[in-house]
Amino acid sequence: MQKVLIITYYWPPAGGPGVQRWLKFATYLPQYGIEPIVFIPKNPHYPLQDDSLVAQVPKTIKTIPFPIKEPYAWAALFSKKKTDRISSGVIQDYKKQSFLERLLLWVRGNLFIPDARKFWVTPSVNFLNEYLGKEHIDTVITTGPPHSLHLIGKQLKEQRAIKWIADFRDPWTSIGYHKKLKLTIAAAKKHKRLEQEVLNQADAIVVTSDKTKQEFQKITTQPITVITNGYDEEYEPTKLDSQFSLAHLGSLLTDRNPETLWQALQELLQEEVSLQKHLNIKLVGVVGEGVLASIKKYQLETYVENIGYVPHSEVLKYQRRARLLLLLEIDSIETTGIIPGKLFEYLNARRPILAVGPKDWEAGQLVAQHDVGDYLVHGEKELIKRVLLKQFQEFQKGTTAIKSKGVAQYHRRALTEKLAKILLWES
Repeated sequence: MQKVLIITYYWPPAGGPGVQRWLKFATYLPQYGIEPIVFIPKNPHYPLQDDSLVAQVPKTIKTIPFPIKEPYAWAALFSKKKTDRISSGVIQDYKKQSFLERLLLWVRGNLFIPDARKFWVTPSVNFLNEYLGKEHIDTVITTGPPHSLHLIGKQLKEQRAIKWIADFRDPWTSIGYHKKLKLTIAAAKKHKRLEQEVLNQADAIVVTSDKTKQEFQKITTQPITVITNGYDEEYEPTKLDSQFSLAHLGSLLTDRNPETLWQALQELLQEEVSLQKHLNIKLVGVVGEGVLASIKKYQLETYVENIGYVPHSEVLKYQRRARLLLLLEIDSIETTGIIPGKLFEYLNARRPILAVGPKDWEAGQLVAQHDVGDYLVHGEKELIKRVLLKQFQEFQKGTTAIKSKGVAQYHRRALTEKLAKILLWES
């Protein structure tokens, strides 16, 4: 088997969508003649943990835990809540930031470039330089964020005759929160320079959306392949919720607050009295204070279940039981290329989807393309009401599943086959 070294920060017991991508790639790669060896931090600062994912790591996968020093551990002495929020890329509006939060953001953006895991780069390069030679490994993958991991690949590439693939689960300098890091001119230039160096020195680049590919093609001529996120579990028919349940799975932070949706629901409750007996809004994951404030403003509290973070296995159950799945994104040009990982599990759940996001949102376009629901832009209140009413009427008729099309291409096994072709340098 061909050996490949995967350098990733997120690995079980880390929770959240970032861990799923490379856990599943590593699981399926041996089927294509590739042996994955996974280099991970030994004592990381994970804002979310999901211990249930540990059982999903195949015993045959070799992992190399390597010590990491992270300043977040020290920052948490001042405020663990603010530190966890910043380390997750969640940044409040300026007016809501405390002095401490503004200070932490300035330090994060200007002293820790590209991010707070920068101190893992040099010791990791020193260790891996020897390890790659000893194990005769000549292919390395780095996945970010955190983008510091790409600097490990960059330095290894400069020092050894390796083939290096850089995987971007999210963009680097164009991601929404980047503008909120209070960067000096010098810091902003350094981020740009490092991004350009990584994109031009990697032998191949993998991204999760077409829009990110188009963005990077303006910076580099290196080959770029789109490999989206996906789903792994086979579809199983499930008994649906007895109520008209609208479920959002994953973090619903204040910037994503779908105020038009809440307003549409409030009006629909007044116009369709029967809806009052059946409406149930399930929020599964971390919910921002601004979202909760809007729910109260539109008098929806009695219809909302704020369930909080649950293990991934439970998330799948909520998806499959829901009458309508909510896919929501920030109304911003920077988010048009963001495709939430949960979309592909939504597709596999075979439940109708209501996607509300920015204009030209790639994820919303996929919902329409696969005929699994409706994609609307923020502010289209009357259209949102029309979709909600249509779905409620389907609920009253007892309609169950939907027929999605072309979803099999997003199975993790099929996506891994695309990755394997890059690793084996096939056309």
